[in-house]
Amino acid sequence: MHITRSARLVGATIIGVGLVTAALTGCSSSPSGGASPSAGGTYNLWDPYPDRDASSAWAKAIDSCASELGITIKRTASNTGDTVKDLTTAAPNLPDVALIDNPKVPTLAAAGLLTTTADTGLDTSDIQDNILSAGQVDGKTYGVPVGANTLGLYYNPTVLSAAGVDISTVKDWASLNAALDKVVAAGKKGITFSAVGTEEGSFQFLPWFWGAKAELTQLDSTAAQSSLALWTDWVKKGLAPNSVLQNTQGTSWDEFKTGEYAFAENGSWFKSDADKAGFKVIQIPGENGAAAPAPTGGEFLTIPVQKDTSRYATSVKIVNCLTQGNTAADALGYVAPTKAGQDAQLKADPTLQGWITAVADAKPRTSDNLGVKYATISEQLYTAVQKALSGSSSPADALKAAQAAAAQ
Repeated sequence: MHITRSARLVGATIIGVGLVTAALTGCSSSPSGGASPSAGGTYNLWDPYPDRDASSAWAKAIDSCASELGITIKRTASNTGDTVKDLTTAAPNLPDVALIDNPKVPTLAAAGLLTTTADTGLDTSDIQDNILSAGQVDGKTYGVPVGANTLGLYYNPTVLSAAGVDISTVKDWASLNAALDKVVAAGKKGITFSAVGTEEGSFQFLPWFWGAKAELTQLDSTAAQSSLALWTDWVKKGLAPNSVLQNTQGTSWDEFKTGEYAFAENGSWFKSDADKAGFKVIQIPGENGAAAPAPTGGEFLTIPVQKDTSRYATSVKIVNCLTQGNTAADALGYVAPTKAGQDAQLKADPTLQGWITAVADAKPRTSDNLGVKYATISEQLYTAVQKALSGSSSPADALKAAQAAAAQ
């Protein structure tokens, strides 16, 4: 999930680098054009990082690859929000390489806009399965992940200590609730998160949903109701603020940084900020113990379909150049998608181990071969969350309506 201070999803990510703002849209008024691969030429790359100017590590990585390959790479960076629309309306003048938020990959693949790795020969053999699977549909793989981010449960040691809470006792929902009660009784605030009515809200809800062993194919199951009741009870009891209904992940983080809250659910992209503030993080606990699977965030470097298929050879070289070693992962602040890459990151920063473990336990939002169905399911899920937390519907009724709408 890619994020800005207003918390764009999905997937993009900031491990050890600070806040990375992003997600993909990309718009271009120029055709892919350019000479054949053997003659150099110009190749178009769309990415979701308008905040990363020519001096950024990402822009420099692109320039370095262009120089190494003897080509010109024309970069177009745009804000998130219209990824599918922009790429769809750009046909047949699609970019040579496009960075796509991972849950959008199935939608663009279904529209026939993306090549498969079998088409182009991109090698994915070393990529961690759960990271790669976010870009797979019906056994076909559409692109290469630059890395991954995910969610964790940050905590403020000072607030917990003052309330007499030992973080090692927080192992499941019951013990987390007990900790929240103690903190609020001691005069501080409990937990903040984002329940905004967008994909971002679904992204943040999924660890609790999956932590109850609910499945996205059955939104109104008993397990699903349990997870939504947890969040609803937090708001009703004052353990979480009403602001969660409007909070993006960025504004939720700002709340946590006030020092008043014991816990905040948020992403690995805030690691650098958390380190500076003295905050710590654990994996989000499941209802009955053990870590809950959190969703994988991040983007895929994809190769859109071209009329001139001879362009693919150079497009593959661009993707390989950006992903060799940890070029893109480090430039964008992701956990690397390969073991070798993660080992290198750990050598440079051993404190990344917790996030690497969390990414290994994470789950793609489009898993279970949901593909394009995920977008509809997610919309109904975050709508149900909004209804329940606002008090306009019970968790059971909100999820029953969500399941009915998703089934249609």
